Amino acid sequence: DAGTDAANQKTAAIRVSGGYRIRGRKVWVANAEEASVAIVFACTRPGLRGQGVTAFLVPMDAPGITRTARADSLGVRGLGCMDLDLDVDVADDQVLGHVDQGFRLAMWALQGGRVAIAAQALGIGEAALTEAMAYARKREQFGQPIANYQAIQWMIADMATELDAARLLTLKAAAAKDHQEKSTFEASMAKLAALEAAHKAADKAMQILASAGYRRGSV
Repeated sequence: DAGTDAANQKTAAIRVSGGYRIRGRKVWVANAEEASVAIVFACTRPGLRGQGVTAFLVPMDAPGITRTARADSLGVRGLGCMDLDLDVDVADDQVLGHVDQGFRLAMWALQGGRVAIAAQALGIGEAALTEAMAYARKREQFGQPIANYQAIQWMIADMATELDAARLLTLKAAAAKDHQEKSTFEASMAKLAALEAAHKAADKAMQILASAGYRRGSV
């Protein structure tokens, strides 16, 4: 439930002999459908937020892990998201990094995740643009392809421009992630721009395709 508030961990890691017992629930865990190992963030010092979060490497076949499939979502179905219910014991050597310093790892992962989401959104937007252009060239109304009409051309031009601008921000964010200690601003701007561009591209593509854009299986 913490989402991007990585310091607000409800999953707890309680100290036991030789390690920790992790109890809690994680939702929308990407790749959980196929992953063999999970990085689990849990609270080891309650009340201290980011100063009391620890990361653990946990095998997905460990006793005490239950995977539950998510209900069908509107998009990004390829992420293999599942929910995890945890009541699992881990050893001291399964701590990733240092005890109580997992928050830094979480923030580092979130920065990379934002860049990945931006890239994912660009792919969605590009697919919408490609489908819209192909349909506009072959769909005829009043004796000519609808691609010849300026109203359609304006929409396609807007889609291409906004996606290209978002792509440049995403490349900038990826470079910052590789070469800077922190890339929060760049990653956040890329995510915002790419998601908005993808949403607008999908909306305009549905308008260009008309009923075909609203019907499943038409593209």
